[in-house]
Amino acid sequence: MDMMLWINIYIVVLGMVLGSFFHVVAWRVPEGQSIVHPPSSCSHCQHRLSALDMIPVLSYIGTKGRCRHCNTRISIQYPIGEAITGLLFLWVFLHFGWTGDTLIGWLLVSLSVIITLSDLQVMKIPNKVLLFFAPIFLIMVVWLPGTISIVSHLSGAIAGGGILLLIAFISRGGMGMGDVKLFALYGWVIGFSNILLALFIACLLGTLVGMGLRLLGKVQKQQPIPFGPFLAAGTLIAFMYGAQIIDAYLSLIG
Repeated sequence: MDMMLWINIYIVVLGMVLGSFFHVVAWRVPEGQSIVHPPSSCSHCQHRLSALDMIPVLSYIGTKGRCRHCNTRISIQYPIGEAITGLLFLWVFLHFGWTGDTLIGWLLVSLSVIITLSDLQVMKIPNKVLLFFAPIFLIMVVWLPGTISIVSHLSGAIAGGGILLLIAFISRGGMGMGDVKLFALYGWVIGFSNILLALFIACLLGTLVGMGLRLLGKVQKQQPIPFGPFLAAGTLIAFMYGAQIIDAYLSLIG
């Protein structure tokens, strides 16, 4: 079998394993719980999960989505989240190859998956998660050479946090401070022009999904919708394809 195929498979598996761990982080950190103790267990019967029960995606398929001990149905969000994380890791690698951008991209995916799961489940973006990633991104951006200047990184952080802080002030709580801090961190990573693009994409996706959910009766008119997942999606798209999208737009209007 071709070596690159094995590498791609390894990257997908790595992403799925991390995706399984990210579920634990997203559930426990907002509640102030340890991510290592107690060990993972069935939420219904509390039986401790074995290594066999925690094989990403395959364990869900093998048990037909049920606990092996009490037969309670397991949420499908677990294998979906694991599979998406694995595919995102592969997507980043196939796009950037063996470069520093791949490492930064994997870190962005990791942060984005954790805050997406947390925001969807408990509508919180934990400070502890942001504080864990912030110094890593600070060092990575300065240490790894890139096409974006430090000035752009700094202005991206200011613009990302500043714009959302203004929205939070105007909306009087409609935008959470977790979103503000998250987007400031995103802005530091992807730079000024990309963070503006990311915000546009996030707002577009948020509007379309929000309208769709309301038309389907899944959410009520005044029911809040977590915005963190859309910020994450917009940032990943801008990080991967920002230059191409901006160039295409400028050529269109020029």
